[in-house]
Amino acid sequence: MSMKTIIPIMLPLFTLVIFLFSLVGETKAAAADQPENNNNGLYIVYMGAASTTRGSLRDDHAKLLNSLFRRNANALVHTYKHGFSGFAARLSEAEAHSVAQKPGVVSVFRDPVLKLHTTHSWDFLKYQAALKIDSSPKLVSNSSSSSSSNGHDTIIGILDTGIWPESASFSDEGMTPIPTRWKGTCMAGSDFNSSNCNRKLIGARFYEGEDVLAEEYQTARDSLGHGTHVASTAAGSTVSGASYYGLATGTAKGGSPGSRIAVYRVCSPIGCLGSAILKAYDDAIGDGVDVLSLSLGTPAEFRPELDTDPIAIGAFHAVEKGITVVCSAGNDGPDPSTVTNAVPWILTVAATTIDRDFESDVVLGANKVIKGEGINFSALKKSPVYPLIYAKSAKKSDADDYAASNCQGDSLEADAIKGKIVVCEKKDDYSTYDKRDTVKSLGGIGVIIVDDKSRFVAENYLEFPATVISSKDAADVLSYINSTKNPVATILPTETVTEYKPAPAVAYFSSRGPSYITPNLIKPDIAAPGVNILAAWIASDTNETPAGKDPPLFNVISGTSMACPHVSGVAATVKSQHPDWSPSAIKSAIMTTATQTNNLKAPITTDSGFVATPFDYGAGEVTTEGPLQPGLVYETTTVDYLNFLCYYGYNETKIRLISTTIPKDFACPENSSSENISNINYPSIAISNFNGSASKTISRTVKYVGDGAAVFTATVEAPSGLNVTVKPNELRFKESNMTLTYQATFNFHGLMKQNSFGEISWTNGMNKVRTPFVLIPGN
Repeated sequence: MSMKTIIPIMLPLFTLVIFLFSLVGETKAAAADQPENNNNGLYIVYMGAASTTRGSLRDDHAKLLNSLFRRNANALVHTYKHGFSGFAARLSEAEAHSVAQKPGVVSVFRDPVLKLHTTHSWDFLKYQAALKIDSSPKLVSNSSSSSSSNGHDTIIGILDTGIWPESASFSDEGMTPIPTRWKGTCMAGSDFNSSNCNRKLIGARFYEGEDVLAEEYQTARDSLGHGTHVASTAAGSTVSGASYYGLATGTAKGGSPGSRIAVYRVCSPIGCLGSAILKAYDDAIGDGVDVLSLSLGTPAEFRPELDTDPIAIGAFHAVEKGITVVCSAGNDGPDPSTVTNAVPWILTVAATTIDRDFESDVVLGANKVIKGEGINFSALKKSPVYPLIYAKSAKKSDADDYAASNCQGDSLEADAIKGKIVVCEKKDDYSTYDKRDTVKSLGGIGVIIVDDKSRFVAENYLEFPATVISSKDAADVLSYINSTKNPVATILPTETVTEYKPAPAVAYFSSRGPSYITPNLIKPDIAAPGVNILAAWIASDTNETPAGKDPPLFNVISGTSMACPHVSGVAATVKSQHPDWSPSAIKSAIMTTATQTNNLKAPITTDSGFVATPFDYGAGEVTTEGPLQPGLVYETTTVDYLNFLCYYGYNETKIRLISTTIPKDFACPENSSSENISNINYPSIAISNFNGSASKTISRTVKYVGDGAAVFTATVEAPSGLNVTVKPNELRFKESNMTLTYQATFNFHGLMKQNSFGEISWTNGMNKVRTPFVLIPGN
């Protein structure tokens, strides 16, 4: 689900300083001494000058290459032999140390990541992961695990509004042939045929519904932009020179650029039909997708039962077939119990901000600057020469102060507004666009909207001068108006500000837990960037096109819709590295390696400044590297899901109709209470109706997915008054894929009056496997 917010691409988060190595023989560099800016586990082996024989390798160069090739035929990535001598290869840290001692080697260093001027959200996630490593010095980054294929040959299915196939984000340049396991098709339709598919966009389907008479919607082509944006965020190819009309020019890319895209157009301007969604699920399972990404769902107030929810039904069967299903959490926050798509077999995604601000400042008389937020291409003069008025001062005689101050429809006198910049409150349910339109229709030349929520989510006001300021800053503006005989101001066009702090923060619109389905399961599961995200757009006129401009090729939207494909991209990359992992193992890897720290190295907060809880962002902000080597995973089995249905209230007869993989001897556990949902093997723990005078014991089973033997030790963080005992507090794994079980017993001393949040973490010096928990007091 997306919010109606459009914005451009981003400037880089920060500039990496590249350390240049001396070419003196005794300075053979070890990889461990390099900054944490390695790219996919690659090392550069620099061997000085090239051979004097054109096109040939030096003897020592050739011998080293041959030695490396014998050990690992897939290690070599590049060979340098014309301007200088050396190569780039995937090496372990030990191999890098060894190669550095070989004859003819000047230096060995990790392949540095040179920051592009990117769409930024993916770079921001990588930067946050680096902060997490820095803040845990005993934990090391398994850089060799990062030698991923960036999702190569994984297939992401997108259920959305379709796709604009001509976008450069869907170029298949350099991609290998389509995997032979792909069984899908490229359906011909209105202005769309099989030639629109390629090795990147390998499949496209559309579904007829209530709009069957509208020929323009009988196609996989996107007429709204949403599906195009989502698909390119998850798996778009790298595109240089992307921008939104020159704002934040840079290079756009998706999170899993090696993945293939299969599009299922289930939505049109009338909405997304449940019948189409279920058919798309059915087709996607047959087609052979690996990940399904759904940035759609029901409104918070509409709470379907599980057996009438198309998304939950389709997802259950997809997960049974080994497909990871990722869904948006909804845009009905910040109210509690608004999260949707909250069944345990779905990976549910909340939205957070990134460190980029789209600043459109207000300049008052005497050149006092007030920082605002919003996209506009204001043509006003930069000096404050335009009359400024507070909307309430322009109210009609029969209007009330509230309606006038909020710039509602017929509450304002046109004569008082014409030719002025107007300050409007936003304490009602009218959108900022409604207020802009009201001021514009009355002859106003600009609008300053006071709204603490949307101050950090840039709306797109096109060519009309408009911006949003905080209530704190509004006090200064109103003081200036009230103390000045002829107040004046101007609104500046938007500029991009990077390295904004603090970030991430949970977006105000992101739907929150606890889930209405059950409080004994933490939802959402994870958070990802969902504010001011730029990605591909449709090349046709929409209401995001300023007057006199061609349609944008890239656009920015905010919403949990934008967060969802970020996680889908990560899931595809994990799948490419671990093709035998189940959807629940992939989910666990993503959740247990999340970060809870912002770019101030402080706890992530909500948009209002309060420390975020698992009901705001699940396990935390997704990371890009951690899920590739999580150490341990919680596998939620089919039996766990069937037990969930028992605990939820379905009888065994109905459950046997739902599942095709149900064991013959399956029976619902005795006393199948909803309280038992706490005991399904999930990567988080929630206990409702907790009575502090009694204890509650929860069991969890983890699988070791590392190499060799390992010992993990438990640590607990809990609020004052809550005692958590983990037994055993040490897990000894003899080999990979071994499973062990532990119990966590919770006791609260005294009367628990509010939710208690904490975490259980397992560490082995290499990995930190974190499980959040919440205890909800009884009535």
